[in-house]
Formats: sequence, structure tokens, C-alpha cells
Amino acid sequence: MRGWWQEITGLVLPEDCAGCGHPRTDLCERCRWLLGGAATVRRVRPSPEPWGLPPVYAAGRYGDEVRAIVLAHKERGALGLAGPLGAALAAAVERVVAAAAADRARSAAAAGPAGAVRGSGPGPRFRTGSGPLLLVPVPSSRRAVAQRGHDATARIARSAARAMRRRGVPVRAASALRQRRPVADQSGLGGPGRLANLSGAVEAARSAVPLLAAVPAVLVDDLMTTGASLAASAAAVAAVGGRVVGAAVVAGPHDP
Repeated sequence: MRGWWQEITGLVLPEDCAGCGHPRTDLCERCRWLLGGAATVRRVRPSPEPWGLPPVYAAGRYGDEVRAIVLAHKERGALGLAGPLGAALAAAVERVVAAAAADRARSAAAAGPAGAVRGSGPGPRFRTGSGPLLLVPVPSSRRAVAQRGHDATARIARSAARAMRRRGVPVRAASALRQRRPVADQSGLGGPGRLANLSGAVEAARSAVPLLAAVPAVLVDDLMTTGASLAASAAAVAAVGGRVVGAAVVAGPHDP
């Protein structure tokens, strides 16, 4: 009910830009640019980098307007922002897959003709095996989802998948992971504290195990700070025989 009401009021009532407060626009052109896109996606690394963290690519830098946009969607229920946030995330996902394809091409070249990958060539390979690429959102706690009235990360993941499918990429989003036990609020914890808080807390949903074992996955989240959530999610996918290609986020830390 809450989500329905938020969507209706967002259509009827004039809003200010979620990033900078510019009047009568849900997201101004400057803030759309700050969210990033294909030209601004970059590899990001937390310091220290947790063990097991896959390569992470971010569309934008987390700070000021971008932080306000992410929080408006997640905490204040500005559901209309899922579109631009999903578009930014899709750009980061495509860079993850392109980087993985380049790594495979280098490995095949180093192995020589016997190690060549059939059908390999320039550009990303989005399809592997019998199924599409899978976008797997980092799971939120049931309590957080209930308090917010929606699962923000899953919503952005679905938006990103739709944007990629419109470009002909065979991809789907699935909430394949869950928190197996309650965890403390991560906001007040540093890197080591977050790792300890999430240790053994993330697992694959039973119904999703066959999918994770069969289809390569990209982990997705709205932002990365310490990388603890992404590392715990990667471990959960590996535990059921899945393969994580990398991770994509809307926003990551500033360059050191």
C-alpha cells in the first residue's frame, strides 16, 4: 500500500530534484550526469579490500548529490528514481562483463590455439552456457525492507535488467540471496566490523540454487563502501557452485 501511494503522489505532486533540490523536477540534468554512465564507469576498490571481493565497477562517485539520490530512493521511497538509477547500474554491469570477456580473451591468447574459446571475439560476451546473465542484488534484511516499504536494491536491479534487455542483452534479475540470520545495522560499522557482522549471514535461497549453479552472475548494489556485503554475497554464490563474473554498483568511493 505504501509503495502504491508513493508512486501515485510522485505522479501528481511537483517535486524538487532528489540530488540538488532544483525545483519542479525529480532529477535535473546535472544530477543525471553525476550518476554517470558508460563513459564514467570505473573500477573501484575499498581500502582495505576484503578477501573474496570480486572486481567491482561503479557508475558514479558516492557523495553529495549522488548520495542524496540514492537515499531518496532507498529511504524516502522516491520510486521514480529507480529508472535513472537502474540505467546507471546497467552501464556498470556492462563494464563488468566487458572486463571479464577481455580477461577470457587474454587467457585464451596465452593458452594458444588449444585454449581458444569457440566463438570468442571483440566485445562483451553476455551469454554463457544455456541461460542469460543473472543480476543478483545484495540482500537486504526483512526488517529493513518492511520499514522502507520496498526492496530498493532489487528494484534497481530489475530496472537495470530492463534497460539491458531493451538493448538486446539476454539478462534477468533474481533475488537469489537472503540473510539467514539477523545482522546489526551496518551504517555505524567499519570494514572489519561489517565483515564480522555478515560472516555466515548470507546464503542462497533454496529455490535459486539451480539457477545460480547454471548461470553466471553479476552481484549488484546501489553503493559500495567497505565491500563487505559484496564479499559475503560472492561467498554465498560460490558455496552452491555458482560463478560470480564481478560486481556492479551505482556509486562507489572516491579515488584515493
